[in-house]
Amino acid sequence: MPPRTRAVPTGRAEVAPGPVPGPVRPTPAELAQAYGRTIPDLIAPDLDVLFCGINPGLYSAAIGRHFGRPGNRFWPALHRGGFTPRLLGPTDQAELLGYGLGITDLVERATARADELTPEELAEGGRRLLAKVRRHRPAWVAVVGVTAYRVAFDRRRAALGRQPEGIGGAGLWVLPNPSGLNAHYTPDRLAETFAELRAVVHAGRGERARSGETLHSGS
Repeated sequence: MPPRTRAVPTGRAEVAPGPVPGPVRPTPAELAQAYGRTIPDLIAPDLDVLFCGINPGLYSAAIGRHFGRPGNRFWPALHRGGFTPRLLGPTDQAELLGYGLGITDLVERATARADELTPEELAEGGRRLLAKVRRHRPAWVAVVGVTAYRVAFDRRRAALGRQPEGIGGAGLWVLPNPSGLNAHYTPDRLAETFAELRAVVHAGRGERARSGETLHSGS
């Protein structure tokens, strides 16, 4: 399906085969200085999916891009799952808005590891995410990391996939953490989980379009 028409930056460059593209690799000193930094949300009203990471890693914070570390499998899974027509990388993140996609984080501050975050921070992040969803009205929210989701929303037995409770009027889905450290999911399996969400998003978009046509024809 072609991307929705949106105002996005021009001058897109094709991604050559090989590793996910990214800015110049930060130095150890730059990584150390990235502790506590934040990355602006990539967000707009009425998105199809707002992806929500746990918090920025030092590499991402140093380059100012979401899912920035070269070993992070978010971008390949996004492409192989059917959300983007070509493989994007961190430097291409603004293009996601043209496909009805956005990115935010539960916790804004960057750390070396997600386990440095406190339960209180994650719970506050869940409340902040709820406020963003109510303000920007995405159709779906996809939290990337089931352990963080369980803590942030006090859903101790939550499993991956669609969540029954929703969030702020949006559908709610939990995806695996795409970090290369998550050995439980191969690249193929990770792509499959993204594709499962994509299928539901695609079906929901069709339902909304048919509903809109019916309402229009009867007005």
